[in-house]
Amino acid sequence: MTEPALATGTPAAFRPGTRRPVLEVDDLKQHFAVPHGFLRRAGGRVLAVDGVSFTIAQGETLGLVGESGCGKSTVGRTVLRLIDPTAGTIRLDGHDITRLTKRELRPFRPQMQIIFQDPFSSLDPRMSAGDIVAEPLRVHGLAKGRALRELVAGLFDRVGLRRAQMESFPHQFSGGQRQRIGIARALALKPKLIVADEPVSALDVSIQAQVLNLMMDLQRELGLAYLFISHNLAVVEHISDRIAVMYLGRIVEYTDKTTLFTRPQHPYTESLLAAVPVPDPRVKRQKRLLQGDVPSPINPPSGCHFHTRCPYAVERCRIEPPALREVKPGQWAACHLR
Repeated sequence: MTEPALATGTPAAFRPGTRRPVLEVDDLKQHFAVPHGFLRRAGGRVLAVDGVSFTIAQGETLGLVGESGCGKSTVGRTVLRLIDPTAGTIRLDGHDITRLTKRELRPFRPQMQIIFQDPFSSLDPRMSAGDIVAEPLRVHGLAKGRALRELVAGLFDRVGLRRAQMESFPHQFSGGQRQRIGIARALALKPKLIVADEPVSALDVSIQAQVLNLMMDLQRELGLAYLFISHNLAVVEHISDRIAVMYLGRIVEYTDKTTLFTRPQHPYTESLLAAVPVPDPRVKRQKRLLQGDVPSPINPPSGCHFHTRCPYAVERCRIEPPALREVKPGQWAACHLR
């Protein structure tokens, strides 16, 4: 019996083997109404996320990549239930949290945390670093007094900050140190899942490596599951186990990182990889520059969403949406030509 495409469920190859699944997302959709006219009535819908499915196991990192505006961050925020999904199913550690109310969702909040892109605006400038890290523990009533301070001090030690810096304010830290504060805050409630939304894009390259290595060390120690969102393929290759490539709200390719970087199957993935700079000036390779602009998610193209920019598109691509199917063992792509 064959497994269904992602539009109706998660194929077996997308599910972890012996490792316990922490996050299971099935046919997730996030559509936003577009106000129109003087009375601001709904005049259309933005198909920000349009039928996305994936699974992340304990101790695993799934990289989610694509151009700006493809829906990566919306997936992350919807998975965390920061915004309510239009359709689909979200399971956290086996529990369906898709339609839970705020009160019902509260016991699950400690299990899923986020690391934000901007390490400065995500920290309250009026609070000390120690208070920022302690806030989740206070909100959930997990510690107070001396015990709270010791927990925060231990988190500072774990992310490579000095305990004396607990009294300092965000403006007194470097960018890399501020992101370490954000990581410590995310770890405070001992989560099972962390959504990292472009966590190193605002940092210098040398600091990026330090933060990424810290995240990988913490994952090995604590068995964390990461949904790592980025447009930087080199960063994603370094930290991810598997990679999902998004285009205009849909996953167009999904496989392990080694296969993706050596044998990409979708033309969009090929174009993304061709745009990555090579640090060796002697290496020459053919560039496949994408033509045209990204179509509007309010009125996406018929058939394959990528056909308006694809150099290989045929008539079928303009009419029939391709299903995400296994084109090679363990490698899934949404392309009629593969």
